[in-house]
Amino acid sequence: MKGLTDIEGVLVGHATHPEALTGCTVMLFEQGAAAGVDVRGSATGAEEMDLLSPLHLTERIHALVFSGGSAYGLETASGVRRFLEKKGVGFATGPGLIVPLVPCAILYDLGVARRGVRPTREMGEAAAAAASDAPVREGGVGAGAGATVGKLFGLARAMKSGIGSFTVALEGPYAGVRVSALAAVNAFGDIRDPASGRLVAGARVSESSLDLADSARHLKAGARAGGIGENTTLVAVATNAQLTKVQATKLAQLAQAGVARTLSPPWTIYDGDLVVALSTGAKRADITALGVAAAEAAAQAILRAVQLAPPAAGIPGLAG
Repeated sequence: MKGLTDIEGVLVGHATHPEALTGCTVMLFEQGAAAGVDVRGSATGAEEMDLLSPLHLTERIHALVFSGGSAYGLETASGVRRFLEKKGVGFATGPGLIVPLVPCAILYDLGVARRGVRPTREMGEAAAAAASDAPVREGGVGAGAGATVGKLFGLARAMKSGIGSFTVALEGPYAGVRVSALAAVNAFGDIRDPASGRLVAGARVSESSLDLADSARHLKAGARAGGIGENTTLVAVATNAQLTKVQATKLAQLAQAGVARTLSPPWTIYDGDLVVALSTGAKRADITALGVAAAEAAAQAILRAVQLAPPAAGIPGLAG
């Protein structure tokens, strides 16, 4: 399996500043994708998300951008629009006039990234130009370059995270239907293995230890957040089943079950967690079955984001 690019019509590209530890990840849908969003965090940074509302005029989007750099990273979407405009991809607004529809969501990596270096319009354009249907690169790349998890006690006791992607294939009458997820994981809380419930990454008991403190337990005992409070887990879920915008919105909601299985705790006041669901295909499947698969794909993508993240900036990672 290749990750999100297992879904026909989905291309993925990263632009990474490896020394500065920031970047962006671009998902292109040049034939368009029906999309919906579910936002459950309380610190979300995004633009053009209204395009995903079932009440919005437009039916399909042409790209989705996840970026580091906090609000500064929203600039990357302009580069993706420029790239798509040159290719003639966009929403027709008049004779020969198009506007590419490109929602963007950001995560806060300013505490890890080199001061003053943020993802730019040029990086967005470069990521779009690099997008392909090759297996998705995971770990400390793109929007995950400066991502971390487990920040209850600040960055000094956090762990490195990044990008993860995973695909679930349906069976029986739905054979041939796939649901895939891509996650950029920059969570305030810890990460649990959804199969065992065991903590695998997160806040550590001390700066010199790799033993995990269990943020949820400490929060219940009265611990208060220290260090930075800007965090976000961004998830894209795509399927080759045919969905309307209403159904895509429901799929995004159902996929949040996978977020809840892996983030401990999820959706906090310190996080901007959201899920965008996308449909690029024409196959048929029950929305509940798709939701079960989407939750599994999201959970595994989040898990892979920490499993494949190498250490960086003195922050330990599981891939190191």
